[in-house]
Amino acid sequence: MKKRLIQVLGFLISSLGWIFVLCTMAMDYWRITQLGGQGGSFIIKVAWYWSNLWKDCSTDSTAVTNCRDFAVLWSVTPFVQAVRGLLMCGLTLGFFAVILCFVGMECTYIGGAQKTKDRLLLAGALFHMAGGVSNVSAYCVYINRVARTAFARSVRPGVLRYDLGPPIFLGLVGCFLILSGGLFYAVTVYRVVLPASKVVNTYGGGTYMAPRSRGGTRYTGYYRPSTQYGLYRGSEPSSKISKLSQTTRTKISERDAFV
Repeated sequence: MKKRLIQVLGFLISSLGWIFVLCTMAMDYWRITQLGGQGGSFIIKVAWYWSNLWKDCSTDSTAVTNCRDFAVLWSVTPFVQAVRGLLMCGLTLGFFAVILCFVGMECTYIGGAQKTKDRLLLAGALFHMAGGVSNVSAYCVYINRVARTAFARSVRPGVLRYDLGPPIFLGLVGCFLILSGGLFYAVTVYRVVLPASKVVNTYGGGTYMAPRSRGGTRYTGYYRPSTQYGLYRGSEPSSKISKLSQTTRTKISERDAFV
């Protein structure tokens, strides 16, 4: 029951994380900066410049927004292309991860035997983690570009110093949820990678190994004795009987009986 609850919790957490990441791709204000707004005049003019993965925009104090869409694929800034590619790769891995984990969960009745379902769930957990790492890399590339310009001592004329917007933080929270969900999945099926085999007892160099298969009995292990006092093979079943314990009935002749 505990295994089933952990898997359901991992499914909810990872699905919520992927929803967060998917929403950030359509959100505005990935980076934003403000110009103007200084005192000294009767009319304070403010302009906000912001952009996302698809367009650059500016909004003035009268709430009029002008945007310039990225025209073609090849004219986009290279770091934006990298962020797009990493997020698309992460979402693709997440799609397959959700399907594999849904089939491999214990509470579902599809996927075959329990051992097969555990393997599917483990594969889905690995896909979740790989997709989460890809998403984190995408956000880190974007943050690095914004931070490098924001903290530079001097910039070229016309280059703006941007700040990070809400989608970046929402995406990082989603990546954390994805990695946490994948970890919950992996905890429930770790025996697929680490089979149950451990040393039960050691005496004089001898080692008793527990059986790996579930269908074995308590006597299916094997004992490897130490060679410190020589090799003892034990009693082996054989049809031959030792001569010391062999008893044979002999027929007494009449002459011997008379004597």
